[in-house]
Amino acid sequence: MDIGLCESHTGMGEDQRIVDAIRQKLTTVVDPEIGVPITEMNLIDEVKVEGGDVMVTFHLTMPFCPPVFALQISKDIKEKAKSIEGVRSVRVNLIKHVNADEINKEVNQ
Repeated sequence: MDIGLCESHTGMGEDQRIVDAIRQKLTTVVDPEIGVPITEMNLIDEVKVEGGDVMVTFHLTMPFCPPVFALQISKDIKEKAKSIEGVRSVRVNLIKHVNADEINKEVNQ
């Protein structure tokens, strides 16, 4: 899993703590169709944290994954990330999926 860190000049240690906590929480997000954690399938492309604002970018196993599952995984990612102390906001960015724009709009509203 590639977990990136976008650090501001202040709070770098706190941002890293949040990235680490999100990484751990995402191990509990399971693909509802396959039944395997998304982290075990290396579906998380990047986690960025800057001053408590989080962006999680991920992809799915196929670009045609059923939208209902793609939306559920997106919501699960957002919920898990928001539960971390110090997180102010969370945006989820699904990439490489035929309905990515619609799913991202729905989950991030």
